[in-house]
Amino acid sequence: MDIPIRSCGTATVSFVKQPERPTVEVRRSKRRRRTVAAYRDGDTVVVMMPARLTKAEEAEWVEIMLGRLERQSRRQAPSDAELARKAEILSARYLDGLAVPSSVRWVDNQQARWGSCTIADRTIRLSTRLRGMPTWVIDYVLLHELAHLLVPGHGPDFWEWVNRYPRTERARGYLEGVSATAVMPSHSPDLDDDEA
Repeated sequence: MDIPIRSCGTATVSFVKQPERPTVEVRRSKRRRRTVAAYRDGDTVVVMMPARLTKAEEAEWVEIMLGRLERQSRRQAPSDAELARKAEILSARYLDGLAVPSSVRWVDNQQARWGSCTIADRTIRLSTRLRGMPTWVIDYVLLHELAHLLVPGHGPDFWEWVNRYPRTERARGYLEGVSATAVMPSHSPDLDDDEA
């Protein structure tokens, strides 16, 4: 298998593409000592590992991490119908049942935002990049978009609703970390650009 490799500072990055599998970007770092971590960035799986690992260990860890992400994805990637049900539950629990979307669905065309809400037709879309992330992060993004059905902007009234969710700050920090690692634009404190 040919692996294109490029070095950037203290890290070495290689890309692995095999048929019927996601592209895997391996990031080796001299600063990373013991841990191996992985996350999805669009259609690419990024695996971060210590620079000292051998090629055989790298291949083994890539397989382990792909397996973990796949299992995690199966657990944490609800269908559109499940997203709609989750929206109903979150609205009832944190928004007094006032936010009622006409539809909630996954979309794969959002690369610079985690979710969006069109107030005019009450539709909510979540980026497929959220799949595989912890459930409480997906719940936060969904609740954020639901809150837009009550308050269009990101003013104090909006955040009063969103902050009812107990993991708001933790989820925002998680998303900021993913954004920083992936070198994608972070829209914090605004997760999205509201569509009227």
